[in-house]
Amino acid sequence: MAITITEAPVRRPVRDRHHRGVSRWVVLAGVTIGALVMLVPLAFMLLNAFKSPGDYSSAGPLSWPTEFYTKGLRTYWSAVNFPLKLGNSALIAGSVAVLGVVVSLLNAYALGIGRVRGRLWIVGVFLLANMLPQEALIYPLYYVAKEIGLYNTRLSVIIIFTVIQSAFGTYLLASVLGTFPRSLLEAAALDGAGKWTVLWRVVFPNLRPTLAVLLIFFFIWTWNEFLIPLVMLIDNQTQTIPVALASLQGDRLMDAPTTNAGALLSLVPAILFFLIFQRTLARGITAGAEK
Repeated sequence: MAITITEAPVRRPVRDRHHRGVSRWVVLAGVTIGALVMLVPLAFMLLNAFKSPGDYSSAGPLSWPTEFYTKGLRTYWSAVNFPLKLGNSALIAGSVAVLGVVVSLLNAYALGIGRVRGRLWIVGVFLLANMLPQEALIYPLYYVAKEIGLYNTRLSVIIIFTVIQSAFGTYLLASVLGTFPRSLLEAAALDGAGKWTVLWRVVFPNLRPTLAVLLIFFFIWTWNEFLIPLVMLIDNQTQTIPVALASLQGDRLMDAPTTNAGALLSLVPAILFFLIFQRTLARGITAGAEK
């Protein structure tokens, strides 16, 4: 009777998933240091927002406040009518984010899937439009707004930034839709789907993560815009938060604690918006990477 001996399989040591090599620790340390450096201005702003003007003048911006000073926040809230400016910024940024995404999607659908004649030239024009500095656009925009009666209105800023943001969105989405699977489009066409049905039933669901990322970026970019709202909105009833913050600085005098308090208060809505949609942003970037 023959006896067969089988060797037991050799178990390889399982590498701990928390184990990191030297290079990974170096990268992690570099990223951590970079994040801390980026947080330094925010720390100074937070430190001086609750410091009295006397403390700021005597001890400087790097000293610890001797008292919890909140008058700067109250002064900024009442001096610039912060609730009104917050509503203006939210209205403009929200409208631009939604309209910019819609216009970008329609343009990109025509360029990426519709295959219009001269597609590459049109996409190149959108790319060049993204490179134009806003300083070069100020006078033409001001003149046109004056002529058509939209100067000093929130609608003028919404239209301007919708066009500016959708130029970037069109360039990005047209590149994505240029590689869209043709099999899906052909299957939808065989089922009798029209162009609008293909757009909303086939293309839109597949682009939803990318559109969510664009929506978040458009909102934050528009929220932080300063130059065009400064020129186009001259009335206190129409101004945005960045313009209101700049109004605190005088010609020869600046209340540094109040300015820091205003900057902190103006930053809170944008941070809250980012935190609320952080998972949406992460899912959109991850989905784009997987594709």
